[in-house]
Amino acid sequence: MSLNQGSVEIRPEDIARLARAVGVGGIVLIVVLLISNSIYTVQPNEKAVVLRFGSYHTTAEPGLHFCIPVVDEVLTADVRERTIRMPFGVEDDRPSRGVEEDEVLMLTGDLNAAAVEWTVQWRVVEPRQYLFTFHRADLEQENFLRGIITMVGRTVMNRLVGDYSIDEVLTGKRGEIREAAREATQKMLDKYQCGIRITDLQLQRVTPPEQVRASFAAVNEAVQTRDKLENEANKEKNTLLPRARGERDKAIREAEGYASRRRAEVKGEIDALMAQYEQFARAPEETRQRLYLEAMEKVLSNVKNKTIIDSDLQQLLPLLNLDQN
Repeated sequence: MSLNQGSVEIRPEDIARLARAVGVGGIVLIVVLLISNSIYTVQPNEKAVVLRFGSYHTTAEPGLHFCIPVVDEVLTADVRERTIRMPFGVEDDRPSRGVEEDEVLMLTGDLNAAAVEWTVQWRVVEPRQYLFTFHRADLEQENFLRGIITMVGRTVMNRLVGDYSIDEVLTGKRGEIREAAREATQKMLDKYQCGIRITDLQLQRVTPPEQVRASFAAVNEAVQTRDKLENEANKEKNTLLPRARGERDKAIREAEGYASRRRAEVKGEIDALMAQYEQFARAPEETRQRLYLEAMEKVLSNVKNKTIIDSDLQQLLPLLNLDQN
């Protein structure tokens, strides 16, 4: 480049050098853009679905990943656990609003009504299904899926409440209804292939309508009194029955012992008689005399004063001093 009479002279080599610099800068810029577009980050509360040429390619877990610029498209899905207040279908962290009782009334199996409110906790487990089965714009996707969960939850809960009486819904069957509702809601969502898992379902309020609430309170009080009396009776029964069983077992053992003792005594007597019979069979006279002597010994052993009279005595009363003791 040189100055000639106030004008600027541009030489060809300057133009070539400038063109090379612009080309190199453009190439560097393109490389930087390609590198920046080939790296993406999935947050800890997200999962990413990678599309290659518009078709599903893979699902990326949280962390740093690479993709092919222009060819690949990355879509993310929030996999945090969320809660819906039912039957309203709103997020549980939203401010509470006035609730008309007619909005939460459900018909029970015995044609009564109960006010039922519950919460559903859910999260995304299959991002591919979540994003594409019912595809909507980014801002509408979650609201649309929340509407599906609300519709399914209401359908399931109305059906289950209709299978039980009002007493079962209000008292003993709440846990059974809760578990059945969770399983049935999950089963129906699986048929829709929403990619959603119901992690928990809790019944928040199950009460009778306002018009009959006082009567139901009286019934519940009577039921509690009945249960209290039954528990007291069972306690008394559990105390008395073991004692009665113990006394019964003791009496049985005493009777069995007495029976065993009497059998042993009778057997001994029988054995003695049999021994005497055998002796008598071998020597009748000697045995008769021995038995007589033994009998007399037993009888006379209880007599204090004894007088022995000769069998050859002829007179009826011999000389005997009757004044002596």
